[in-house]
Amino acid sequence: MKKSLLLILLLICSSLIAQNKRASLDPIAANDTALFRKVQAATFQYFWDGAEPVSGLARERVHLDNIYPQNDQDVVTSGGGGFGVMAILVGIERGFITRAQGVKRLETILHFLETADRFHGAWPHWWNGKTGKVKPFSKYDDGGDLVESSFMLQGLLCVRQYFKNGNKQEKEIAARADKLWKEVDFNFYRNNQNVLYWHWSPNHEWKMNFAVKGYNECLIMYILAASSPTHAVPAEVYHEGWAMNGKIKDTTVSYNLPLSLKHQGNPPNGGPLFWAHYSYLGLDPRGLKDKYANYWDETVNQAKINYEWCVQNSEGFKGYGPNNWGLTASYSVKGYAGHAPSKENDKGVISPTAALSSFPYTPKESMQAMKFWHNEMGDKVWGKYGFYDAFSVHHNWFLPRYLAIDQGPIVVMMENYRTGLLWKLFMSSPEIQQGLTKLGFTSPYIKK
Repeated sequence: MKKSLLLILLLICSSLIAQNKRASLDPIAANDTALFRKVQAATFQYFWDGAEPVSGLARERVHLDNIYPQNDQDVVTSGGGGFGVMAILVGIERGFITRAQGVKRLETILHFLETADRFHGAWPHWWNGKTGKVKPFSKYDDGGDLVESSFMLQGLLCVRQYFKNGNKQEKEIAARADKLWKEVDFNFYRNNQNVLYWHWSPNHEWKMNFAVKGYNECLIMYILAASSPTHAVPAEVYHEGWAMNGKIKDTTVSYNLPLSLKHQGNPPNGGPLFWAHYSYLGLDPRGLKDKYANYWDETVNQAKINYEWCVQNSEGFKGYGPNNWGLTASYSVKGYAGHAPSKENDKGVISPTAALSSFPYTPKESMQAMKFWHNEMGDKVWGKYGFYDAFSVHHNWFLPRYLAIDQGPIVVMMENYRTGLLWKLFMSSPEIQQGLTKLGFTSPYIKK
């Protein structure tokens, strides 16, 4: 009897120790987990209930006021859809959906990606979700978009790693994702030069003429291009093109916080904050370094500068402060704008994705903003898919509208902050580790 009682006590103690150990690994305070989950779950629904049903992909935009430009309710997006693919994995892990539901949706998405318009393996920015035909993003942008395709590939590699050791159906998903990745011809998008071009059109060829150079959201494209097992580009494309033969290294300091890279357009306090998000949904910046930068320091400092700019509020916008901050590309009072911390690019518009997707970098500041928006502003900024894309207290401007490219990073980066899920999946890809090594990167994931 005494032995049985002792055994029970030991089991209880072991359980409590295990629970405490798990709790200590969770960076979110116990009294904040419910709100954290609520925001993640509501935002996830943009990619689940809100998805276009034929393709299974994220719609480019959802307007709860039903006012759409060009009647584009059926338009789906490759980049935002890639973020949505990653969000589905979060949904499975968090129990928002079952694994079987996730598998079924991914089969629908993969079929669409396999059969929809592609251009030398790359997808366009937009398609019609019902037909798979390209919808021009602009006059000459009616073909392959290598940047947006890279955001999709980042997601597909996470899918491959997540399901590669699963059951027969799951292994098939992994294989199909792998095939799509291997079919993208990165070398073609060099246009016979040591740089990658953003666009190619079957009708206008290289008319867009956008050679991607200097720091912005596109680092992931160069890393994927160097890592491709089938169409890899040489290291010179990264160093001569993206890094401009070393000219990308150019330190600026704001609020005593240094940025080591030349942000595109030379903004005085860093670019829009999505530059610290899109490439790093899968690419883990923790401990990631090359001869140009320490990427953890770069992303953290960009987020902190963004925060400080809003707190200091030199332009005197109503509502700005430590509980209400975050400037990035989003809807704006007039159209769409690349909001950033400068006199020229700060329009008095706050974009929740800026702070929420920065949870890994600014956990305290992001949590403050999330609580304030939810608890104090409520329905003004919150709807069926979480926080609206953007709002302005200064202009008394609040619209119930969402964009896929802004919703996706919220789900993914909040999860990366909590568990590192997508970082671990993407960085576990052998070819990514090899590609990073080839470009001169070091990372805790790379085996020496």
